[in-house]
Amino acid sequence: MASAPMGTVSPISSRRSIRGLRGLQQRGLAGADADPELERVTERYAVAVTEPVAALIAADPDGPVARQYLPTIAEAVSLPDEIVDPIGDAAHSPVRGIVHRYPDRVLLKLTHACPVYCRFCFRREQVGPGGEALGKDDVETALDYIRSHPEIWEVVFSGGDPLHLPPKKLKAVLAEIDAMPHVEVVRFHSRVPVVLPAAIDGAMLEALAGRAARYVAVHVNHRDELTPEAIAALHAMTRSGITLLSQTVLLRGINDDAAVLAGLFRALVAHNVKPYYLHHLDRAPGTSHFRVSMARGQEIMRQLRGRVSGLCQPTYMLDIPGGHGKVPIGPNHVEAVPGGYRVTDPNGVAHAFPEAP
Repeated sequence: MASAPMGTVSPISSRRSIRGLRGLQQRGLAGADADPELERVTERYAVAVTEPVAALIAADPDGPVARQYLPTIAEAVSLPDEIVDPIGDAAHSPVRGIVHRYPDRVLLKLTHACPVYCRFCFRREQVGPGGEALGKDDVETALDYIRSHPEIWEVVFSGGDPLHLPPKKLKAVLAEIDAMPHVEVVRFHSRVPVVLPAAIDGAMLEALAGRAARYVAVHVNHRDELTPEAIAALHAMTRSGITLLSQTVLLRGINDDAAVLAGLFRALVAHNVKPYYLHHLDRAPGTSHFRVSMARGQEIMRQLRGRVSGLCQPTYMLDIPGGHGKVPIGPNHVEAVPGGYRVTDPNGVAHAFPEAP
């Protein structure tokens, strides 16, 4: 096989991640003399970026993409309210790889691995080298659980990043799920379309095809992540019949600004991706430097309402710590008052609305 020309990245190497602090240093993405505290951070939490992400970081070393992926000593700070399992997966896991929190749907976590590791990940204690991975027997046990629960209408592939798996493995698991008539919807949560768009190739699209409706929730937090290659991957998925949604985490210093989020959400909608959730940050250990107050998040959503199309409006969500589920957190435009309600319009003007007789 011919080698790639000097100065280019071969298709095979472009799918490999740059891993660990040493890998970042070798590529000039981290200083050669690391603080011992930073070394301890990277020993505890997995570090990886893909070639496309590395290129974005190199172009803007202190930009919104770099801040999502480059480890810092701020991650060594843990606060008393932070939880190793902030959304309570473990309490709702009847068998390995399954989380059954809501009656009609389950999470299926086939892998603990990701092509990149976000510094604010709520599963940062579980993902990466040495984390949970399902073997053949575990996969069959998980599938048996779904088979035996006819109330399960939707299977959500999470992890680790499910689209980081070989297409052949995904195809085999999806064939088993498509043989279960009670499962009508399959959803994937993934960073791959934006951080490793070359993986969205013919083999992957063929693997994702099937009977049950297919949805992919693309995790993306800033407009800079939507490179031409990422956009091409999104278009390939929609052409193949996959419905695309997006999930975004509200992050201090990255996207806690209405104009920044409006730019991201408009770009997503323009490329057939419906903004689905804007997540209030989960309180995982070592993530406090990314926190935005709920009041600030509600104000940002208030600024977006009426200023960008309804197509561009995600739901601002809190996953209640301890595994109690997700709830929308506003902003609240309606307040009960004697005789009816006070309704605040997008410009901040209050209006009386009488109760129905």
